[in-house]
Amino acid sequence: MRTERVPEATRLRIIAGFVAIAALAGVAAPAEAQEGDDPRSATATVFARYAPRILKVQVVEVGSAAKVSTGTAFVVGADGRLLTNYHVISEWIHEPENHRIELLAGDGAPIIAEVLTVDVIADLAVLQAPLASPDFFELGPVALRQGDRLYSLGHPGDLGLSIVEGTYNGLLPHTLYQKVHFTGSINPGMSGGPTITESGRVVGVNVSTMGNQRSFLVPQARAAALVERTRASDFAKPAQFVDLIAVQLRDFQAEYLTNLFAGDVPQVEVGPFRVATEPSPIFRCWGNADRDPEKLVETLEHACTTDDYVFIASDQRSGILSLDHTVLRSTGLSPRRFASYVEAVFGLDQTPGGSEKHVTPWSCTVRNVGVAANTMRVSYCVRRLKKLGALYDAVVTAAVIGKGTDALVSTLRLNGVSSANAEALSTRWLELIGWR
Repeated sequence: MRTERVPEATRLRIIAGFVAIAALAGVAAPAEAQEGDDPRSATATVFARYAPRILKVQVVEVGSAAKVSTGTAFVVGADGRLLTNYHVISEWIHEPENHRIELLAGDGAPIIAEVLTVDVIADLAVLQAPLASPDFFELGPVALRQGDRLYSLGHPGDLGLSIVEGTYNGLLPHTLYQKVHFTGSINPGMSGGPTITESGRVVGVNVSTMGNQRSFLVPQARAAALVERTRASDFAKPAQFVDLIAVQLRDFQAEYLTNLFAGDVPQVEVGPFRVATEPSPIFRCWGNADRDPEKLVETLEHACTTDDYVFIASDQRSGILSLDHTVLRSTGLSPRRFASYVEAVFGLDQTPGGSEKHVTPWSCTVRNVGVAANTMRVSYCVRRLKKLGALYDAVVTAAVIGKGTDALVSTLRLNGVSSANAEALSTRWLELIGWR
């Protein structure tokens, strides 16, 4: 098919017309890419153009007048609305009477910001500040291909505003909530900043990193929906943000817990036992074995855990589920000594720590439970999340003994779940443990 080149004079008139229309609409016209442009020059241009829309966030403890956390926020409205991560301002959420949120732009004086709303599941927060900003990021759909170049901006530590180049690698397939895989080095402190295209379109909000240029963004669509919620005519700030968070956590459980360990659950044979494995795609499972001939007990381990979690506070998480199965095989102990050994393994403390301001002490019960043809020794430990209503952490450990030289000790851990979900999941999980 033959193509015709647009005459140079015509092309220049088209560009001039576009610039004029963009100016009338209040939208900056993107710089025209030139063949052979140095990518470093493009990065410098992106930084210079969009840096004024990005601020440093710090949460200050009012008694000591010192910051307890830092991050990044970016302007998403001429009315002074900004986006950041929930985890950046979580200290204020849990103790607003002891903290304040400050925004810093360049060398100017701190600007006090308030929180309008949060999405704890996606780790987002919308702030409001007395800013008059004609330049802001618009949140709208953007078409991307894997490998497209992106630019992440934020305040790593106290080093000043920085820009990081990277590439778009699509949405992660198995996560608690959708995340964009960004191949670039997002560093601590850049949380809450934007990752954008060269033309300034927001692709997502910086949220986390695994190092080695494996970083993750909250998709712009989720961020845009949260901002729009604050502009609804019936919007009202919650009286207590912890109450909003509790509701969001309880509602979210329906998405990933309702059918867990129900229906056709994958199972695996570990030694002479058959146990549950990878109950949903958000889990990853790993194995290990210790067959040291000098030891009197061999072990086989099969452990599964979610790759992801929902951040609540510095020492609180939700969405973390793990299960591990340990097969113990006696190679030199008498039946009586082996039973004592298994009882000692079963009795090991599997409960995690936590601040007493956030969680109650653990309460545990131990009893014998008959499930199908098995009699198990079961320990059920639970604690309540103090500020989040009827949400709990639970640790359930089961030991199966009774056939020769083999035994099984399995543990299920749940974080930030309702009492009903904890009981239902524990029951279904125990029913999936048995001999081959």
